[in-house]
Amino acid sequence: MNVIEIKNLTKTYGKSRGITDISFHVEQGEIFGFIGPNGAGKSTTIRTLLSLIYPTSGSATIFGKDCIQFAPEIKKEIGYLPSEVFYYDNMKVKDLLKYSASFYKKDCSKRIKELAEMMDLDLNKKIDDLSLGNKKKVGIVQGLLHEPKLIILDEPTSGLDPLMQQKFFELLEEENKKGATILFSSHILSEVQRLCNRVAIIKEGKMVTVEKISTLQENNYKKFKVETKSALDPNYFTIEGVNNLEAKGNVISFLFRGNINTVLKKIAEIEIVNLWIEEADLEEIFMHYYEKEA
Repeated sequence: MNVIEIKNLTKTYGKSRGITDISFHVEQGEIFGFIGPNGAGKSTTIRTLLSLIYPTSGSATIFGKDCIQFAPEIKKEIGYLPSEVFYYDNMKVKDLLKYSASFYKKDCSKRIKELAEMMDLDLNKKIDDLSLGNKKKVGIVQGLLHEPKLIILDEPTSGLDPLMQQKFFELLEEENKKGATILFSSHILSEVQRLCNRVAIIKEGKMVTVEKISTLQENNYKKFKVETKSALDPNYFTIEGVNNLEAKGNVISFLFRGNINTVLKKIAEIEIVNLWIEEADLEEIFMHYYEKEA
């Protein structure tokens, strides 16, 4: 079953850009990545999905129910962490979390304690006295305290130090093992690469592609770096499937997609000093997608 189904979702704001014709689905038990640069429309899509704003056209369902019609019912099973978190400053962390927990018909006190310990969050502090990173931790605990079936995270790691990010990822993997489905929006590709099974790429409010991470990495691109004995005309490697070709002195580098034997045949015909072949990381694949679209 698909936990999230988004069909031709469009949200227009007068002249400024919203989202146009966004479609993808998230399967039960999946960690799904939603990536694109800042301002690409990730937050607009998520807010529309949560019926915080209404679409101009198109539709979205969560747990098979229409997002607008069944919004109150659906939200009981969702944990949401917005990209920016704002709170009542003079409340204590524990009071805020207790207040949040009161919306769910279950006792969340044990879980709040567990999460606070895990995220190294002081429950007795006032919100006002917290750093940006600690406010983010409050948001994380608040999003997870009722053990939701669906977790929606919008740029969740901004403000967290690397050690906390690591803990946070472990926490998400644990929730996922317990059966939670996760939609993870980010512009940081290494995060998505680490956590997600599949990914939707969005640019300027429009979908670019939906791919398995493994497909993006393996079937698509290899990164070649060839060091030759004497300077070589880079055009030697202008063959189908070669992208992002760069030459610096005796070193030529490029991304390649297709049958690897064709490149190896070309390499076998020249005098080389060294050869590197690596998986391209998403950052490079991403830039290539963008250039291709442009």
